[in-house]
Amino acid sequence: ALSLRANQGAPVVDAFYAAPEQLPATPGALLRSEPMSRAIPAGAQAWRILYTTTRADGVPAIASGLVVASSTPPPGPRPVIAWAHGTTGVDQSCAPSLLTDPFAAGAIPALDQVVANGWVLVATDYIGLGSAGPHAYLVGQQAGRAVLDAVRAARQMPELSLAEQSVVWGHSQGGGAALWTGVLAPSYAPDVNVVGVAALAPASNLPGLVSNLDVVPGGAIFGSYVIQGFSDTYPDVRFDDYVRPTAQLLAREMASRCLAEPAVFSSVLESLLIEGSLWSQDPAGGAFGERLQENVPSGPIVAPLLIGQGLGDELVLPTMQDAYVQSRCAAGGQVDYRTYAGFDHVGVVGADSPLVPELLAWTQERLDGEPARSSC
Repeated sequence: ALSLRANQGAPVVDAFYAAPEQLPATPGALLRSEPMSRAIPAGAQAWRILYTTTRADGVPAIASGLVVASSTPPPGPRPVIAWAHGTTGVDQSCAPSLLTDPFAAGAIPALDQVVANGWVLVATDYIGLGSAGPHAYLVGQQAGRAVLDAVRAARQMPELSLAEQSVVWGHSQGGGAALWTGVLAPSYAPDVNVVGVAALAPASNLPGLVSNLDVVPGGAIFGSYVIQGFSDTYPDVRFDDYVRPTAQLLAREMASRCLAEPAVFSSVLESLLIEGSLWSQDPAGGAFGERLQENVPSGPIVAPLLIGQGLGDELVLPTMQDAYVQSRCAAGGQVDYRTYAGFDHVGVVGADSPLVPELLAWTQERLDGEPARSSC
């Protein structure tokens, strides 16, 4: 009864997200856009967009997103902040552009300052959120392409004049997507001209992250998202092989709900009903483990890279982030790694976090072409 009542408040996917009969083969083509006014900052204007991109297997697809800009823009083309949002769910209705507060749902920091600085926010929903699914949750290639193609599409909007420079921000799920965007940008979309990547509490070590979910409050919700996304994406990963038989019905129900909507309270209750582990076998083993490992963003990132991590984070553990940064440094990469004592997974991007002013200053330095520091 609680679930039924809560689901009555779930967002509805409208006709804006429907694919056209003829889909352009070129990724990053703007299909449609329209003004949007929900929860945008004072002095800003916003649009939702639909555009072409490609799935992890290279098959053409469409994705939706949001574009936010100042209503009184400074003269000249404006730099782009390409935002990769944190977890909102895996159901089609969980797109930030559909939610009551599109920006709080994905935990974007400093949106008011982005607008005040004259930057333009381009925020993908990813494939399968808003647009037809499935949503390949934590699958890196697909998410990175969606981020890059959203910038390409926004450049075709007649209402805006965008500069060549783009800086990528992402948190949690989106932090992993931001890392993948940095890996893919030089080969997939050199025209987007990514001059910086900021990954905030990123989902970088996927096998470690998923293995840790059993001890995280509400971790079964995120576990249901991961196994649903991977089993929908990879034929060799079977949902029933990894989820305990007694938990399978609850896991599928949790995967059908959005994290930022009233129905999530049903998921919280259901996660408490799962005694012990969600998993029937080690999720870091077998086909699932192999697919998690191949989605670790380990390729070279040419653009300056900032990784921000809260030391109070119980979801993305600081020790795992430390190891990821060390592996990047050992491979010859350059990383500006900053940690924040007393801040947890979401708090690290909160309004009172010291990360926020540092992120803004770091971004301006990238746009100004200043040399980037490294912790390696």
